[in-house]
Amino acid sequence: MNNQKQQKPTLTGQRFKTRKRDEKERFDPTQFQESIVQGLNQTGTDLEAVAKFLDASGAKLDYRRYAETLFDILVAGGMLAPGGTLSDDMTRTEFCLFTAQEDLETMQAYAQVFNKLIRRYKYLEKGFEEEIKKLLLFLKGFTESERNKLAMLTGILLANGNISASILNSLFNENLVKEGVSAAFAVKLFKSWINEKDINSVAGSLRKVGMDNRLMELFPANKRSCEHFSKYFTDAGLKELSDFARNQQSIGARKELQKELQEQMFRGDPQKEIIAFTKEEMKKANLSEQAMISIIWTSVMSCVEWNKKEELVTEQAIKHLKQYSPLLKAFTSQGLSELSLLLKIQEYCYDNIHFMKAFQKIVVLLYKADVLSEEAILKWYTEAHVAKGKSVFLEQMKKFVEWLKNAEEESESDEEEAD
Repeated sequence: MNNQKQQKPTLTGQRFKTRKRDEKERFDPTQFQESIVQGLNQTGTDLEAVAKFLDASGAKLDYRRYAETLFDILVAGGMLAPGGTLSDDMTRTEFCLFTAQEDLETMQAYAQVFNKLIRRYKYLEKGFEEEIKKLLLFLKGFTESERNKLAMLTGILLANGNISASILNSLFNENLVKEGVSAAFAVKLFKSWINEKDINSVAGSLRKVGMDNRLMELFPANKRSCEHFSKYFTDAGLKELSDFARNQQSIGARKELQKELQEQMFRGDPQKEIIAFTKEEMKKANLSEQAMISIIWTSVMSCVEWNKKEELVTEQAIKHLKQYSPLLKAFTSQGLSELSLLLKIQEYCYDNIHFMKAFQKIVVLLYKADVLSEEAILKWYTEAHVAKGKSVFLEQMKKFVEWLKNAEEESESDEEEAD
């Protein structure tokens, strides 16, 4: 037996060098930064030339890899360290957003530079949004003038759809909010945005990302009220924004109230308690009786599963509404409230096809329960109705309206005879 270890076979031949593109390149932004800084120093304040330089450089430099470095230089003149200070050991340029003139026209020109760059190199889009989010978190590290310029630029970019309004999440950072940085920045940003477009653009973008109800979070918890928000932004010349926020808060309060009312009805709470609760909430939210009766109607009609058969749903509706007529009556003390309720009934019966034939019976029931007066019904019939199902509902109401008119004439006649 051979005690020597058997030699393992080996491969022989030429050893190939690893291709350069297969090697994991070390992240080293120094050379990239020097190239961008040198180019910006040559183009100076000529933003047309800057845009052309950036367009051409994308073919030679790795924008995809060094996107953050690129945007740091364009905004602050060099690479930013955590907190927003410029890195000491890196090359800088004096030609950037933060050293530009602090006016809207210059910021619009800078917005064009970023817009052209991102349109040319679409892959930079995500990196640019991430950069803006980061810059907003670094606001405390910037001077007031730098913040103002960044706010104006951000407002213009938001107005033109270059970035998503979701970047505003960064402004809800606790430290920025606590020191009043977020609110002050928001003033400049929204002014710039509204100047570029209008309040509808702001509202639409905020709704799209679910931030239309979060503007109060720009203030610390102890100042997070509609009154404080309204005064702050109205005093800053942004009444449109304060009106929008007030309206959003009102919508939010209505939704919450409607949800709570439905839950109380599901539980079968006594109507006296529901009425007392609703009146208190109505006062708190500063809601009119007209607004309140609309919420109550929606809640009443949402707390039951309706029969799908037309001939059975009318009977079910009459029984259900008879039960809740005291609640409806408590919030129809004014003629306008009665008309609001009539319009809600008309719209509901039109939008829910199984209720089309139930309209007249519902109105008569509420008339008999003293929820609706003959004056309100006649006004609705002659002039206050809406277009939805108009011909069908007016035809349904014809005989009852004639009866009301005759009853009114007889009453007047009796009064004359008595005189």
